[in-house]
Amino acid sequence: MQGAQLLIPPVAFIIVLLVVIFLNRFFSILSFKNKQSEESKESYACGEDFQEHMIQPDYGQFFPFAFFFTILHVIVLVVATVPIENMQIFAMALIYIIGAVLGLVTLLKR
Repeated sequence: MQGAQLLIPPVAFIIVLLVVIFLNRFFSILSFKNKQSEESKESYACGEDFQEHMIQPDYGQFFPFAFFFTILHVIVLVVATVPIENMQIFAMALIYIIGAVLGLVTLLKR
C-alpha cells in the first residue's frame, strides 16, 4: 500500500489545495482582462440612478414562509428516510412529524 499515504485527509487536502491554487494561477493568466470604467463599478438598479435607499423591504412575511419551507423539507426528509421495518423507529418518526405539524400550526396562527 504505497499510495495509502496520499489518502490521509490532511495530505489529500493539501494536494487538492495546491492543485486548485495552480489551476487558479494558470487560468488567471489565460483569462480576459477587461478594463472597468467607473460606470461598470456602480450598482445596477433596473436602469435607474440609485443614489438614495428609498426602498425599505419588509421581511416580516418572508421569515414565516422560510421557516414553513424548512420545517416541511425536514418532515419530508424524515419520512423518506425512516425504515418502515422497525416499528419503534417508525413510531418515533410519527411523534416527530406530529411535533412538526404542531409547530406549523403555531407558526401559521400568528
